[in-house]
Amino acid sequence: MEEIVRELTEAYGPSGAEGKVRELIQERIAPYVDEQRVDALGNLIACKRAGASPAVGRLMLAAHMDEIGLIVSYIDEKGFLRFHPMGGVFPLTLLGGRVVFENGTMGVIGIERWQEDKIPPMDKLFIDVGATSPAECPVKVGDIAGFHRPFFAQGTRWVGKAMDDRIGCAVLVEFLRQVKETIYDLYVVFTVQEEIGLRGAMVSAFAVEPDVAIAVDITTTGDYPESDKMAVELGKGVAIKVKDSGMIAHPGLRRHLVQLAEKAGIPYQLEVLRRGTTDAYAMQVSREGVPAGVLSIPTRYAHTPSEMVDQRDVRAAVDLLLHLVAQPMELGG
Repeated sequence: MEEIVRELTEAYGPSGAEGKVRELIQERIAPYVDEQRVDALGNLIACKRAGASPAVGRLMLAAHMDEIGLIVSYIDEKGFLRFHPMGGVFPLTLLGGRVVFENGTMGVIGIERWQEDKIPPMDKLFIDVGATSPAECPVKVGDIAGFHRPFFAQGTRWVGKAMDDRIGCAVLVEFLRQVKETIYDLYVVFTVQEEIGLRGAMVSAFAVEPDVAIAVDITTTGDYPESDKMAVELGKGVAIKVKDSGMIAHPGLRRHLVQLAEKAGIPYQLEVLRRGTTDAYAMQVSREGVPAGVLSIPTRYAHTPSEMVDQRDVRAAVDLLLHLVAQPMELGG
């Protein structure tokens, strides 16, 4: 999967500007789905019909295409750009970083005055694109920048910007490539604008009307120096979510995923995430409610330009999805 992960993580695609990522995915999945369409918000909705007739239900799998970024809010008289965050951007990760705009313009993030003992507030930072005036500036107010950082692989670890959630997109692309038959009508949705409010999942879940929904996203880990205490580590398997700050995973679906993993010998971990949520929250509360869960890829340094995953966890996620669609679910209460 390394090639597709590299391709997707290096692509430009902040919230609201996911078009290039969507085009890459459309091309990759075309041979493996029965139909695909793009809705009014920009979600890519792909359908693979059940091999058996009739299908036992509709299963929605979702991963978001967007990444965090910066939006230009002001250009000063010398051509420096002020910005606002698009999603959960931390000032500590920005200084000296490189960004790229949709038109290819590159920029460097600078600071008004460096104070070693303070984390700079966002309003003291700016983007330098080499302009000397607003008229000379190659971007304008409202243009969105994504982070510019190449992917690399080292041992079993993959590192790149936008692993959140291009790694989830890669899992679903690989799943579609490998799945031969499914007893469900599969709706595999690559959503937009998750980082700014789960908006793509809201509208796509309403349209799909799934019987069960699963998001594939990242989660943080507790395995690096002085990290928050958390029972998730890189390389120990796909994480099956129990709870995060936005939702409690459907208990029957969680149990079913655990039982599948144990029966198939797929490494897994149980995840309780203190902060953050995923598209599963939006899918869970769609219409009259949907049993929803999450398969999470353990990730170090989330929401920075260098997010790290382990390919063994990624492959475990693919394997678990392949087992999931091959047999009926007994969800209970």
